[in-house]
Amino acid sequence: MSLRLNLINSKNRCGTPVKYPVKAVLIKDDDLKIAYLAPEIPALSATFVYNEILALLELGYQVLPISVLKPLHEASDPQLAELKRQVVQLYATPKLSALASHALMLCKHPARYLSSFGWLMRDLRAVGVGTRTSFGLVYRFFFAGHLARLIERNQVQHLHVHFAHVPTDIAMYAAHIVGIGFSVTAHANDIFERGWLLPEKVARSVFFATISEFNKRYLIEKKQVKPEKVTVVRCGVETRHLTPKPFGYLTFPLTIGVLGRLVEKKGIDTLIDAVALLVEQGVAVDLKIAGSGPLQDSLMQKVEALQLDDRVAFLGALPYSEMPRFLTSLDLFVLPCKKDSHGDMDGIPVVLMEAMRLGVPVISSVISGIPELVVDHVTGLLTQPDDASELARVILNLCGNRELQEQITHKAAMKVEQEFSLQANVQRLEHLFKSAI
Repeated sequence: MSLRLNLINSKNRCGTPVKYPVKAVLIKDDDLKIAYLAPEIPALSATFVYNEILALLELGYQVLPISVLKPLHEASDPQLAELKRQVVQLYATPKLSALASHALMLCKHPARYLSSFGWLMRDLRAVGVGTRTSFGLVYRFFFAGHLARLIERNQVQHLHVHFAHVPTDIAMYAAHIVGIGFSVTAHANDIFERGWLLPEKVARSVFFATISEFNKRYLIEKKQVKPEKVTVVRCGVETRHLTPKPFGYLTFPLTIGVLGRLVEKKGIDTLIDAVALLVEQGVAVDLKIAGSGPLQDSLMQKVEALQLDDRVAFLGALPYSEMPRFLTSLDLFVLPCKKDSHGDMDGIPVVLMEAMRLGVPVISSVISGIPELVVDHVTGLLTQPDDASELARVILNLCGNRELQEQITHKAAMKVEQEFSLQANVQRLEHLFKSAI
């Protein structure tokens, strides 16, 4: 092993090599070149993707970050300056360049290219020719040719994908064209609501990781995928930068907070109803809602209708760098997740891990993989989804039980450190990558 400046090799559209210095790190003799593909890099709503990339760079690996789209809400942390300069935005590729990539790949790898095209034909029949999903597959195969060219040009040895829907469609065709392996980390929406071709994707991947045992059982039992290909790798948090606040018993007035996208599956409407019930009972409670999303207007109207304007504050989207300060300002973090009207639900929200690690007691729901993190009356409290009355009662019960407050706060921080830390889970990925290559 030697100390040198880690460089990620890329090329501009003219084909000229470009090198971006990342940081001085220990470079391993068996240095791997990995491409990471995700819907948006670096996205404010998917901090776990770029944190994983940064952790791999710190370990000495070379990573080529590829984003399907330009992030709608881009993360703004200063540490991401270099990463942002390196990201390739796949759908920003000019159509003629993408078409030229197909011609080049067909000439260089005719057998693999035609085999990949054969996958596409079978997949179109599987999802139904003429359906919206089938048109999407054709569009994504078009950009898979250019991704294959990027992979080959940058001498990538393995392609890893976050989310099993759109990015994996592109990745599986591209990796097959150039003859390298690909792997997947599946989360929630990509298997519960948009889980097309999952058996095929699992079978074609080198390994198929998912974030919870719940997801693994779902894939095996509901989607009939090959069990031996599925493994659990948590979405970890960077615990080294999360210092727990001093423990203190809950007192009134009570400040409850939630942080996340303002979408149905987060259950924020249930939380507002629970706060209304507490206020009716004369409980001094304030609610801070951090985040943005399509339900913001309707949630604000709900607050107004319940006459909670003086109790509920909407803070908007927060930069990731402000997350610790926001969470540690809370007495209690509540995220009452539920299944939405389309069947989508959360996996294990990373923000729960962050709150627990920071010493903030948490309450969430018995749904999906959440009980694997928030163990009821051990590392937090759980309620049934969409039950405001139960949620209000659990909040009050916790406020009246000092022994439970201390117990769950301490054990929650330990649980995150031992099982959900970024470093521990990146080491699991590292082992899988080495085995794959």
